[in-house]
Order: sequence, then structure tokens, then C-alpha cells
Amino acid sequence: MSAVPLDSAAIERDAAPRESAVVIGGGIVGVCCALYLQRSGYAVTLVDPEVPGNSTAKWSCGQMAVSEVIPLSKPGILIKVPGWLMDQKGPLALRPSALPGIIPWFVRFLMCARHAKIVDIANAMATLTHDVYADYAPLLDACDDKALMGERPILEVFDDPKGIEHEQPHLALRESLGFKAQRLNAKEIGDLEPALAGKFSHGLLFEDWRSVRDTMGFIAALTDSFIARGGRRIRTEASRIDEANGRATGVTLANGERVAARHVVVAAGTGARRFFGALGVSVPLEGIAGYQVVVADPGVEIRHSTIYADGGFCFTPMTRGLQIGGTIEFAGKGAAPNFKRADIILEKAKRVLPELRTANVEYGVGYRPFLPDTKPVIDRSRRLDNVFMAFGHGQLGLTLGATTGRLIADMVAGRPTRQDLAPFSAYRF
Repeated sequence: MSAVPLDSAAIERDAAPRESAVVIGGGIVGVCCALYLQRSGYAVTLVDPEVPGNSTAKWSCGQMAVSEVIPLSKPGILIKVPGWLMDQKGPLALRPSALPGIIPWFVRFLMCARHAKIVDIANAMATLTHDVYADYAPLLDACDDKALMGERPILEVFDDPKGIEHEQPHLALRESLGFKAQRLNAKEIGDLEPALAGKFSHGLLFEDWRSVRDTMGFIAALTDSFIARGGRRIRTEASRIDEANGRATGVTLANGERVAARHVVVAAGTGARRFFGALGVSVPLEGIAGYQVVVADPGVEIRHSTIYADGGFCFTPMTRGLQIGGTIEFAGKGAAPNFKRADIILEKAKRVLPELRTANVEYGVGYRPFLPDTKPVIDRSRRLDNVFMAFGHGQLGLTLGATTGRLIADMVAGRPTRQDLAPFSAYRF
């Protein structure tokens, strides 16, 4: 049997000390950043106070929404604001108590409602979402569970044809960017989703979307893979970024422990705000509450993650039950959750599925980190040039987690990035 030749360069690389990196934030974006840094050869410490998977993305619809590139701000949105204030049962609500503090954010948000701005934002976002599955593939291949992501596409159903017609300009924009949506009639909806047979006559099939089997389990499995490959996860908060001579030297934890590092990544969602002074940025980051209900034993089978457009919510089958959610609320910084909004979701779901069993339910809320233009920040700090920023993904944290992780790892390693990151600069504001 012949000997296998030794790769001396590989031995030298393995023997060399690895550069260290700390990632602040263990949600989907943070763990994907940690995994891609790890794959690039860095010794990575992940810092987060929660158990793996208990993050904002846990309380999401679990969709890889690759064509959801249209910003929340749309033409005519200004006239809807009074309705958000008056109707606290609607799919999008604005608490009156939040209004004074959120006005500056809203002004910027409304400035993004021009058609030309929407097209610019959609084009920029599409450069990221086209790589979603390719970027997740190596991370999922390394996990023990090979079925973390489902294979079925996503449905969207409407009460009447006006809903689809209203969305037609945005569907056309998505199609121009390479995304497809197939129109469905009543029979096609019923064939795909028997529980909805006879209830909807108008729908769309997003063939390039997928949903994960469980939002919490998805993040936890990626975290387990990170730890199995030698990563370190510390369950506590990072209280500050340490620095000396114009560069970060690591982070200090809430218990006073210091973790030294050559590179720091801030991927903490709305929690990133506490580090803005150190980063030298002033970013209008707002946490928008998204409410969800998990029905553990629903008694009805939903096969596809299904968006009910006119109801303002989504059904997603998960391993821990049927997750129902999507309603969002501008509540203001520090506001307590209003779980009556979760009750509203459940009431609406029972109108669609009267047989739904709701004896065993769990409520949750995730604070989506939104910027007024609906684009995330993927950038390097100009004040501390070895600190990197990955936050503000809004409703697309799960979708863009792996792509953001790859881009951050490329920046840390000094490699050219596949995408132009100028549209995602922290300094665009």
C-alpha cells in the first residue's frame, strides 16, 4: 500500500496559530457569521445571553423569502398611518404612545416610498437573495440533521383578485429581477393545500421560496455544528467593545470577563444599538414587534407555509407545531409586548380553519431590527477598522443569514466580496 504524500503547506497552516474573532449575537445572522469565519480558519467565540435558537428569528414565519425584496414602504403608505393608529387589530399597528419617538424614523421610512427608491432598494436586495441557497448549502451539509430546510414552495392566498392586481407592479418588478410567481386558481390551491380547499380562489405559488422545519431548531442545529467544529459559545451579554490605539482588542462580558480578539463582529439585531458609540455610527435602527402563536397539536394538516395576504398572517408547519404569525407593531423602544395581538392572530386563523385545536398554544414576539429603507447594514466600522457590522435585516434575517455570514468572513479576511456592499453601508444615513 503506497503512502499518501504529506501536504507540507497544510501542516504549516494547521500548526500556525489561528487569528481570533468574537461575534456578538447568537441569532441566525450571528451564528452564520461565526460559521463562515470558522470555515475561513478563525478561532471564533460567539457571545449571546440566550439558549441557542431563542432569538428573533425563532418567532418568524421560517421562510426563505428570496423574492421579498420590495421594501415595506410603498406608494400611498402615508394615508394608511391613521388607520394603523385607529385599528389595533390590523396586520400592521402603531401604538399611539410610540408616535413621538418614532417620528424621525417614519419620516425616513416614508421617503423610501417613491417608485425610483423602491426599484433601487429591490435591485440591491436581490443581489443578496439570489445567493441564499448556495450560501446555506455548506453550512447545512455540515449539520447532523440533513432535513433542516423543507422542500416545498410557499403559497400566498387572497380573498379576491383585487389583492393580486394590487401587487402586480411589485410582482412585475420581482420578475424583472429573476424571481417567479405562478398564479393559482381554486382547484390548484385545493390540490396543493387540501385544508384550504374551497376557501380561496386566488393565489400565488412562490416556487423559489422554502421554509425551515423549525425556526428554533434550525438555529440550534447550526450552533451545534459551530461548537462541534471547535467554536466556543458563551451564554452572557457583551457589555462593551474593548479598544486600544484605534483598534478593537476584544469584548468585555457582563460578568467582567474579557475575551481578547483580533476581529469583532456585531450581529446583535436591535441589541447592536448599545455599541453604536464604539462603532462610530448613528443608525436609525428600530425594533418592530412581530407576534407569533405556536399551536402544538393543531388537529389539521397544513403542508406548505402559506401566507394569507388579506388576513395579514402566515401558517407555517413546524416540528413543534403549527406556527401562525406575521402581524407587526410599531410599539416604541422598551415597550412591553402586547400579546392581545397574538390572540387576534389566533382568532383570524380559526376563521380560516374552524377545526383548529387551540388547547395547547405558545405565544412569542420577536423584535425585527428594521432600518427605514428595509436594507441591512453589512459594513466595517470606520472608527475601529477591525470591527464589522451585520444587523438590521428586518424580516429577512433567516433568509439572509448565510449570505451575510459569507460577506462578513470575506471582509474580515480581506477578500473581495461578491456583492457590492455600498448599498448596505452603515454610513448611508
